[in-house]
Amino acid sequence: MCSVSLSQPAAARVILLTGPSGSGKSSLAALTGLPVLRLDDFYKEGDDPTLPLMSGGSHGSVDWDSAASWNAEAAMAAVRELCATGRAAVPVYEISTSSITGAAPVDLGGAPLFIAEGIFAADIVAPCRELGLLADALCLSRGAVTTARRRFVRDLREGRKSVRFLARRGWSLMRAERTIVARHAELGAYVCGRGEALERIRGAGRVPEPVAPVAPVAPVVVEA
Repeated sequence: MCSVSLSQPAAARVILLTGPSGSGKSSLAALTGLPVLRLDDFYKEGDDPTLPLMSGGSHGSVDWDSAASWNAEAAMAAVRELCATGRAAVPVYEISTSSITGAAPVDLGGAPLFIAEGIFAADIVAPCRELGLLADALCLSRGAVTTARRRFVRDLREGRKSVRFLARRGWSLMRAERTIVARHAELGAYVCGRGEALERIRGAGRVPEPVAPVAPVAPVVVEA
């Protein structure tokens, strides 16, 4: 269990990196050299009764591409703790079994910026901005076909789900990509390609903006 109450200036700020599954968020984040918080580790577990179900599909099939399948409260608590203290214990999530398999520390090592990346990162743009924690919010967009190919190859390599599931999901996501990107933009993420995203991230590191004090808020409590 962790309790965080931010009433002092933040020690670090976050760059939220989102985009369709397979758009290259993880590889871009690694390329920057900044500490990275994997927001996909905050998926709900497969037996969570609040998981959303797919419409028009197999009975009982979970819609893992719905933001309701993700624990935004726990993810936001981890971001706040990293910004306040530079350290946080976060879950380790196994996608193939839809379960949390442990916990791992994230340590910023004194870095003033870190990246939080995942397909639902845009869902916490507003609270990060309101708390004075946001350095930038980016949505990586590389084209539906390129993204679909990258996603399918990656998911097969990592054995994330069955081939049938991956093929069906991949086709659905490719058709919905424009809608997905538009949603991220509406939530406050700047849509761009890989090169521009990298330049904006590097620019944020070169010219850090002053961090405003964070107004006192009620503690956020997350059950371990």
